[in-house]
Amino acid sequence: MTRLTTAQALVRFLSRQYTERDGERRRLIDATWGIFGHGNVAGIGQALLEYADDMPYHQGRNEQAMVHAAVGFARQSGRLSAQAVTTSIGPGATNLVTGAALATINHLPVLLLPGDTFATRPADPVLQQLEVPYAGDVSVNDCLRPVSRYFDRITRPEALIPAALAAMRVLADPVDTGAVTLALPQDVQAEAYDWPDAFFDERVWAVRRPAPDPRELDEAVRAVRGARRPLLVAGGGVHHSRAEEALKEFADATGIPVASTQAGKGSLRWDHPSDVGGIGHTGTATANELARTADLVIGVGTRYTDFTTASGTLFGSGSVRFLNLNIAAFDSHKMAGLPLVADARTGLEELTAGLRGHRAEPSYVMEYTDDKERWEYRVDACFTADDDLVHPTQPQVLGALDELVTEDDILINAAGSLPGDLHKLWRARSRDQYHVEYGYSCMGYEIPAAIGVALAAPGRPVWALVGDGTYLMMPTEIVTAVQEGIPVKVVLLQNHGYASIGGLSASVGGEGFGTGYRFPAADGTYTGAPLPVDLAANAASLGMTVLRAKTVRDLREALAAAREADGPTCVYVETETADTVSGAPPAQAWWDVPVAETATRPSAVKAREEYDRHVTARRRRL
Repeated sequence: MTRLTTAQALVRFLSRQYTERDGERRRLIDATWGIFGHGNVAGIGQALLEYADDMPYHQGRNEQAMVHAAVGFARQSGRLSAQAVTTSIGPGATNLVTGAALATINHLPVLLLPGDTFATRPADPVLQQLEVPYAGDVSVNDCLRPVSRYFDRITRPEALIPAALAAMRVLADPVDTGAVTLALPQDVQAEAYDWPDAFFDERVWAVRRPAPDPRELDEAVRAVRGARRPLLVAGGGVHHSRAEEALKEFADATGIPVASTQAGKGSLRWDHPSDVGGIGHTGTATANELARTADLVIGVGTRYTDFTTASGTLFGSGSVRFLNLNIAAFDSHKMAGLPLVADARTGLEELTAGLRGHRAEPSYVMEYTDDKERWEYRVDACFTADDDLVHPTQPQVLGALDELVTEDDILINAAGSLPGDLHKLWRARSRDQYHVEYGYSCMGYEIPAAIGVALAAPGRPVWALVGDGTYLMMPTEIVTAVQEGIPVKVVLLQNHGYASIGGLSASVGGEGFGTGYRFPAADGTYTGAPLPVDLAANAASLGMTVLRAKTVRDLREALAAAREADGPTCVYVETETADTVSGAPPAQAWWDVPVAETATRPSAVKAREEYDRHVTARRRRL
């Protein structure tokens, strides 16, 4: 038996947990992020100091941002390694909710350790305590229940033993992983207990690769062999399974075209003959035309979100069938599809073996090959810019970056108009270069996530691409990057407004209301000069080296300098303003955002007419 506080026991336990998959063993909890206050400073804080040699610590500036950093780390680590986040009670704890939702929606593991009010209630209420007259056991941490894959409140030291083991099981589970919350009352954290020594033994949690059921596999093989116009949709599950090579072998063997969701982009290199680019509302014309005429859609590791399906309007063939290879039975049954419940890599390997000798029809291969070539000409046109051009378009900024990067570089984005431009235009060169968080599409994710990715991939150039709107949400972790010398590269695009939502507002009759960073006119619109806001100066004030680019030539030079920099560096460029065309091809498929059914303003009336036209194309899959 070993006598330790509950917090000390937890930190020691976490330092001895491992995962293993395909012979690769990783530490399950790599490090702990923390901001201290009453509720964790004397418990977890003291324990992290006590076991500093066993558990690395990172100091954050915002609790939500700490979760984003941990999520970025977990994704870059292939979900084999995660990080913990500790906070005080009250606002420190509730600030975790957004990050927890993002982690759970994206199936990425993160361990949350919020402080909680006293279990013994020596004083009631305490500072920051929520009083609920009808339930004495409720605290603000209960907000984390619906966004956690596992939740427990540790009201006695000995209760930590089963809870900690359950938490590790969920974190390492390829189906159930996401945010895991252990709420820790501050008095229990500091309470001593005689712990069984076996609790601190090293444990290895095997990450499973379940194989498909033979009957389901036979049905899948027959479905593919019987299809004349099959299309594979690669989702994030391909990356989570590290199934990229298995997907390449499938595509090489069959010639079936491969489109990708936001989470699945990069599953094939952009220049692979079968890669036809992004699919859905932000996808390419090539992929979306194939989707409209496909007679079999093979979904691999995808959740079929509305952006992927164009809100149920994309897969237009009346005879189309769906075959869904997914490790989660819940997702494999979507779109009324044939389920193939299995690990993505294992399932693809067995499907490829079952299809030996089968190839797509040569005329079909020639069709999508020619379409892909035409699309790449459009990409080149979007990327091209004269050196002396001032205020380039957003795609021209991406084009300058495209000229510079290699397969080592990693790009991170999450919200605004950049995800659409990146999904359509970016040429992913490696399986992990494209890191766009589009499950929750959380503004403010990019900079802290870049820090987490850089911690998981030291030595690789990591780029956080942010617009002015998302930068203003959460620039605070720049200070953490400066403090720890993490050489993230931030590309800050200033277009003086919420360009993405402004464009959406205009398309649905909202006329851009409330989306500009300009002085407001009497009617609520935004006209005149931009606000006198200098975001480059703000980044510099937080400790970043800032390179201002006025022309495209300046931009190319600044990007090259940032890539070689050994400290956090920001490239600032003013792009076309929010009320001008971004330069990217328009959406190649619809997205359902309901429009006012009754209105007097002509813009809204016209938008409703357009909405009614599109919505008739929606199909329920039964």
